[in-house]
Amino acid sequence: MQIRFESSRKEVSQMDTATLRENFLIENIFQNDQINFVYTHYDRVMIGGAIPMTAPLTLETYGPLKAEYFLERREIGIINIGGKGQVQADGATFEISKLGCVYLGKGTKEVVFSSENQSDPAVFYLLSSPAHQSFPATLYTKEDAAPTTMGSMETSNHRTIYKYIHAGGIQSAQLVMGLTVLQTGSVWNTMPAHVHDRRMEAYCYFDVPASQRILHLMGEPTETRHLWLSDRQAIISPPWSIHSGCGTSSYSFIWGMAGENRDYTDMDAVAITDLR
Repeated sequence: MQIRFESSRKEVSQMDTATLRENFLIENIFQNDQINFVYTHYDRVMIGGAIPMTAPLTLETYGPLKAEYFLERREIGIINIGGKGQVQADGATFEISKLGCVYLGKGTKEVVFSSENQSDPAVFYLLSSPAHQSFPATLYTKEDAAPTTMGSMETSNHRTIYKYIHAGGIQSAQLVMGLTVLQTGSVWNTMPAHVHDRRMEAYCYFDVPASQRILHLMGEPTETRHLWLSDRQAIISPPWSIHSGCGTSSYSFIWGMAGENRDYTDMDAVAITDLR
């Protein structure tokens, strides 16, 4: 597990590209037969990945958590971006296909990830936050997430949004989580941009063709910065930062938040004409 500390607005405005990447880009969380996490001090969210290829992977605790087991005081959202897999939680088994989501609440002791087929393994994206209350383990397929289509081809942001963990969906203590799939020919996500000082956010980009890239925008609306990402890489977004991106082709991304509330619509819009 890697630990990342927070950076102030002033620090970020003065960072060069290498320093921005060191603080906010998560490059290698998905590795075969491993569970990897980055612990960020923004709302103490943990961002991780697991690919159980040759054998199941058990979610273990980490020393800095000072916990008997990983979910002793935490909750976790799990979205599969690979082949069919299973999540076992305290004896219950959840079959999870691509774009499916499993939520596990505080107090879940044993969590095991496995793949149905070694040649097409499950690829689990993991997002965990502290929890003050326990909620039941829940599985959603992408169809359960009440897909909503937004944007248009004219503004290059025609996309479908799948909301999994939020006030109107899977219940949680503070975690909010879902994903967005851009239609062919569309490249902009979360534009017009917004901020929400009450919650940090993390993005994980996937289904990005090997020869293509994502230009992710961050920073204060009048002090924007950018980072280039490739497939299956993630970004930590501070509460005061915009989080938007543009691809050299269409792609998908998982968004997840934790902080003051679980209201998906709690955001402060930024006009495109105000961006600098």
